[in-house]
Amino acid sequence: MGTNYGDWLKEQREVAGLTQQQLAEAAVMTRTHIAHIEAGRRVPSREDARRLDNVLNTGNVLSRFLPQGEAAVADYFEAARLLEQQAVMIREFALSFVPGILQTERYARAVLSTSFPPVSEEECDRLVVTRLERAKVLDDPVTPVVWALLDEAVLRRRIGGPGVMAEQLNHLVRLAETGRIQVHVLPFALGVHPLLSNMLTLMWFEDQPPVAYGEGLWMGRVHDSPSIVREIQHRYDFALGNALPLKESLALLRATARDCERHDRSSHTEHGSAGGVA
Repeated sequence: MGTNYGDWLKEQREVAGLTQQQLAEAAVMTRTHIAHIEAGRRVPSREDARRLDNVLNTGNVLSRFLPQGEAAVADYFEAARLLEQQAVMIREFALSFVPGILQTERYARAVLSTSFPPVSEEECDRLVVTRLERAKVLDDPVTPVVWALLDEAVLRRRIGGPGVMAEQLNHLVRLAETGRIQVHVLPFALGVHPLLSNMLTLMWFEDQPPVAYGEGLWMGRVHDSPSIVREIQHRYDFALGNALPLKESLALLRATARDCERHDRSSHTEHGSAGGVA
């Protein structure tokens, strides 16, 4: 088998003389999903892989060699990571940190290097690479649709220092200005809101029901019960209704980034002056 799962699937499909549409129909999937798998943008579920094996007469190769387990993520997040790569819509709520798929490299490194117990520099590098790989879902200009609902605390906590934070906030602004994502801020003035307990991700798919993922300290869980997902969606919608509109949210992001930039310049000036005196 080749080193690329998607390339090998495409090769077997062509050997079988099938178009993407024909394979999708035979395997009870969508053509778009097949295209994403072949391009390496998505990973099939275990059941999808089993059906592909059956249609292509490839034994259990596609099921057995699902590209998983190599990414450096917490065990409890692995299922959510795979779903994240297949989603056509993602709605994030962040309480403390910028959501993983929206993080810059320096911000991600600042978050991951301060874990406890401490990790080695090599392990931190692995974690950062995985986080940046997750962010590649944004390389497609259309799918998935991404909404980011941020508690104001995410903006105010200067992870990695003012320079790193300014870069991260400007990254969010650029993504929103190009229309790639929607960003809304829940201001401190709002007080209590229904999502204060933990971070949250809602995901929708082309060919399976929506799921929700919630995470707290050292724990995370994927919820696929329709009633639970609906309840979480209602909470998200309620909080979103009380968030700042996009225009005002971007204005707050820009203003906070400028504050960070001024603080960063001031800090460098002070250090330079001190060095000159010495």
